[in-house]
Amino acid sequence: MIRTPAVAGQFYPSSESRLGGIIDEFMSLASVEGEVAKKAVSYVAPHAGYRYSGQTAAFTYKALSLMDNLVDIDTFVIVGPNHTGLGYPVSVSGMNWETPLGKVENDLDLAFAISEESDHITIDDEAHRLEHSIEVQLPFLQKVVKTPKCCFVCMGDQSVKSAEILGRSIGGAAKRLNRNITVIASSDFNHYESAVTAKSKDMPAIKELIKLNYKEFDGKIRKLGDSACGHGPVAVSAIFGKECGAKEGHLLRYSNSGDITGDYASVVAYSSIIFA
Repeated sequence: MIRTPAVAGQFYPSSESRLGGIIDEFMSLASVEGEVAKKAVSYVAPHAGYRYSGQTAAFTYKALSLMDNLVDIDTFVIVGPNHTGLGYPVSVSGMNWETPLGKVENDLDLAFAISEESDHITIDDEAHRLEHSIEVQLPFLQKVVKTPKCCFVCMGDQSVKSAEILGRSIGGAAKRLNRNITVIASSDFNHYESAVTAKSKDMPAIKELIKLNYKEFDGKIRKLGDSACGHGPVAVSAIFGKECGAKEGHLLRYSNSGDITGDYASVVAYSSIIFA
């Protein structure tokens, strides 16, 4: 079975040529320091409509394109939040996916191995059916890697404990199957407050993330009332990065929707982050 696009024509163009063209333009404008990017082991990218967050996402994927061992990556594990409330607390897709740029193969052996690592994780496609957070990452990945193989994980439970279970499960399953993998977390940051307020909430949390302090990152998010929608997936990426020897995080770009609309009174904020 194929998981067909749920938000093509809404969050990004449904036309293959238009979609490819807009990503190429974003990527051409993204400038990333090569020496840092080469060492990256996990990533964070936003998932709003491409008009608003596509340029920031391009920084993440430009960094990915410079990864030292990119050709050796077997599987890209993409972890996103659950906005719909459908499905199980942590749901791994059992389907192949499709975008206007073509089919994305699911590494089913790894998907089932991840789910077998913990009772907290379930093979379930209902959580993914209408969810956009993972889908919008795929066209960028397809432009960087011609035929990527992926696992798709949707987090409804974004607690620190859940992130630790999932991070360990991804790493354990990959080791058991001898898979060379990387993790891409999908998250926007603070929502629907002024740009000044958003930055005042996001930056203290991001500062902890840069130090790989994922528990403190989660604590800041909660203490400051930051509405970052994928803080759980971001923690998973940091946990995986730390386990793979990353020394620190790097904030490549921070932006908000006001940069496009001109309305800074109520924005959604976006970050491109890598762990290296």
